[in-house]
Amino acid sequence: MMRSRSVPSGVSLKSNLLVIGVLFLSACSTNTPTTTSTNTPAATPAATKTETATKSDHSKPKKGGQVVETGAYHLEFVPEKEDSGTHLDFYLLKGEAHETVPNAQVTAQVQLPDGTQKNLDMKYDAEGKHYAVLLPEKAAGQYQVKITADIGGEKVNGRFSFNK
Repeated sequence: MMRSRSVPSGVSLKSNLLVIGVLFLSACSTNTPTTTSTNTPAATPAATKTETATKSDHSKPKKGGQVVETGAYHLEFVPEKEDSGTHLDFYLLKGEAHETVPNAQVTAQVQLPDGTQKNLDMKYDAEGKHYAVLLPEKAAGQYQVKITADIGGEKVNGRFSFNK
């Protein structure tokens, strides 16, 4: 009984060690993409830089405001403080060329620092190629802004904030 028991356990032990070794090596090999990419240093960084540059070119503010990229649209929000309140400018651009979208219905839902909500319809300014509205509030604090654009039935939203 001892003889038959020691042979299978010895085989079993060797098999288990072999399986554990293979698992260990395969686990180590899954963490080696760094080594693989190190073998081709010229190709990997160039591709990464190109992707980053392309993304950052589209997400950079064109007018100095806050940017949201959503689908094919580039949304840019620029609040400008004035004596009578805050002038809200909204640039709605589409596609790779960032073409202006002049025919949308745009609404700004603004949460004032005290928590109350205001809905404002933004009108298209053809000369400035953007949507605009005056927010007459003068309270100090943070304003949360959700802008919704309806472009021929397609809804596009962006969330922004500013301090006054």
